[in-house]
Amino acid sequence: MTAPSGVVVLTDRLVTPGGLDRAVAGAVAGGVRWVVLREKDLPRAERAALATDLRAILADVGGTLIVAGPDPLGGDAVHLPAAGPYPPPTHRLVGRSCHNQAELSRLTTEHYATISPVWPTRTKPGYGPPLGPDGLRKLVEVSPVPLLALGGVETPEQVTACIQAGATGVAVLGALMRAQDPCAAATTLTRATNEER
Repeated sequence: MTAPSGVVVLTDRLVTPGGLDRAVAGAVAGGVRWVVLREKDLPRAERAALATDLRAILADVGGTLIVAGPDPLGGDAVHLPAAGPYPPPTHRLVGRSCHNQAELSRLTTEHYATISPVWPTRTKPGYGPPLGPDGLRKLVEVSPVPLLALGGVETPEQVTACIQAGATGVAVLGALMRAQDPCAAATTLTRATNEER
């Protein structure tokens, strides 16, 4: 399976005005093909049911659901935290959150990584300092895997800067999860990634 690219959505049902299904469906209608299911506070059964719902939304466009954590919840794509587990489990697609060169150097069989924060973020304030496009570029140059830029990506200009720095795409939470019109927001951001490829 190819690594995620373009705009990748990270879910957060607690900040979504119209419900998670609506937000993801809107993002998919706006061109998103990759979704990372977070919602780690939910019991496994509820997360698994949510994973089934989101996979159904993505199936119509050939999209992929990636589950945060080592349990793929009936699928075959996971996104792991920087802290572990090491070595990563064997699935068709494995990603990992990274924040610096030391964490990137620990990667072994992962297929991609997110690198954050590129800009200050409302979702995780206090994380940083932000890398900015120059810091992102330096990490892209030493990374053994494709990188998605994460953290504070909210505008087409920021998307463009990330792609120009060498990221294969951007991972976005707030700009799409908080949007009143997720389809319009996704269309604007995905257009920016497509223009740079």
